[in-house]
Amino acid sequence: MQTPYYLVDKSRLLPNLEKIAQLRQQSGAKALLALKCFATWSVFDLMSEYMDGTTSSSLFEMKLGREKFPGETHAYSVAWADHEIDEVLRNSDKVIFNSVGQLSRFADRSHGHTRGLRINPGVSTSGFDLADPARPFSRLGEHDPAVIAPVLDQISGFMFHNNCENADFDRFDSMLGGIEQRFGHLIRQMEWISLGGGIHFTGADYPLDRLAERLKRFAGENEVQVYLEPGEAAVTNSTTLELTVLDTLFNGKNLAIVDSSTEAHMLDLLIYRESAKVLPNAGPEQWMVCGKSCLAGDIFGEFRFSTPLSPGDRLSIQDAAGYTMVKKNWFNGLKMPAIVIRELDGTERLVRDFTYDDFTAALS
Repeated sequence: MQTPYYLVDKSRLLPNLEKIAQLRQQSGAKALLALKCFATWSVFDLMSEYMDGTTSSSLFEMKLGREKFPGETHAYSVAWADHEIDEVLRNSDKVIFNSVGQLSRFADRSHGHTRGLRINPGVSTSGFDLADPARPFSRLGEHDPAVIAPVLDQISGFMFHNNCENADFDRFDSMLGGIEQRFGHLIRQMEWISLGGGIHFTGADYPLDRLAERLKRFAGENEVQVYLEPGEAAVTNSTTLELTVLDTLFNGKNLAIVDSSTEAHMLDLLIYRESAKVLPNAGPEQWMVCGKSCLAGDIFGEFRFSTPLSPGDRLSIQDAAGYTMVKKNWFNGLKMPAIVIRELDGTERLVRDFTYDDFTAALS
């Protein structure tokens, strides 16, 4: 197939889903796919067999979850608009408000709907200030138990989201203990608690049994239904960005220009100043792989290869699912990567290609 394209491999997706199913079975927790991380609905047929539904960050994400993913549909937004809320309520099972102000503002219109409130515990595992929900002056959730207590009769659940790329169970356990200590008297008056996403429990060597026991104990002691919102954990290592080398240069280093762009197709590499992943990344030849946009810093990273790169060579950039496909854009008018699904039997099918008409339709 013509590159660039994202290749979602169901056989690489499946091990993550099996771990999610194991955790659900052992802990009693429910798992909702976080659409802010991954929303490629062409693989929802498989994912919905192992998960309980979706959670969203906007009206459009919520509608996608309702239409494409069987199960529960949770609707959260940092702020709902007046013109959105009625449609949100019609298409969701639970609506989660970010603040007491929003809860109060839409109290009458949401009466009779299952409602929750986001709580900010003031701690997180984020290593980036940009992504830290507990950063100073954070707008993400209520933090004061004295402010939350008066509205408990209007809600039945809380959402905590303070883990970020957290592969350390002991750190998770410690933070959950802190949440129980500070908010336990409020939690015990709720029916359900979402602990959000960002827990890398599908990673290699993660103590899944310990996590399951901790979640089950938390649910039992507080008499609540626990929800998790895996995004990255559900899709990690499942997808590649398939590229072709277009040109090579030497300017103090070997440079290879590919038919893609970090700015347009893997934006988080620029936002967080990280390097892409290429496997096996070994050999005597060291090359800087560069995007084809006009941005000077459009660089995927430096990697090692067994032989020199040449125009026409194919490259696979690993881990191109989470917070990647949902962020692709039309910078420089570069053609968006197509989306290809590799089925469990190894067959591949093109499910979406993007054309000039899509480019013009996104503009005015």
